[in-house]
Amino acid sequence: MILAAASLMMLFVFPMWRITLIAPQYPDGVNMYIWINKIGGDSPGTLQNINILNHYVGMKYIEPDAIPELQYFPYVIIGLAVLALLAAAVNRPWLYLGWAILFFLLSAAGIYDFYLWEYDYGHNLSPNAPIKIPGASFQPPLLGTKTILNFIAKSYPHTGGYFAGLSALLALAAWWFSSKMKKNETQQASSGSGNGTGRSILRTVA
Repeated sequence: MILAAASLMMLFVFPMWRITLIAPQYPDGVNMYIWINKIGGDSPGTLQNINILNHYVGMKYIEPDAIPELQYFPYVIIGLAVLALLAAAVNRPWLYLGWAILFFLLSAAGIYDFYLWEYDYGHNLSPNAPIKIPGASFQPPLLGTKTILNFIAKSYPHTGGYFAGLSALLALAAWWFSSKMKKNETQQASSGSGNGTGRSILRTVA
């Protein structure tokens, strides 16, 4: 669980998600990185370039300071890490499993929130956009690859996201190993108690 907490804190070091836009004019791709507290790219001007491209089809500007999730998400991660350390201190298998379930529930809520964010940016288009395509949406994929006009959009977890997934696996491993150890200790205690009773009976008979 200590390793799970440390792995989760890697979200403060690495981006958790990456969206790449590939087009004839951008053969190497334009990468947008989503951190737990900011949004950036390969260079300081990347986000501005993406906003310029989005402007042509009427998508809203991506303004990290206006996204509330980037403000409170770091506190959620710190809270989870503290709970993992407390679970390690108490050392009960059910706490490890409970932490993993809480992690999965929060992750599912975060992914759904990310989907809604993408949906809003891809569907709520400005009527004054220079380029208008009736019925078209420009929502990037939640996970995977999608063709949007002359762009290929790719959306996948990045290093921080994989570390977060590893923390959940570590918690489940802690629960499994701890449960096995508790079970073995119980069996050994029962076996020792049984042998002691048998010896007591033999001494009585003798």
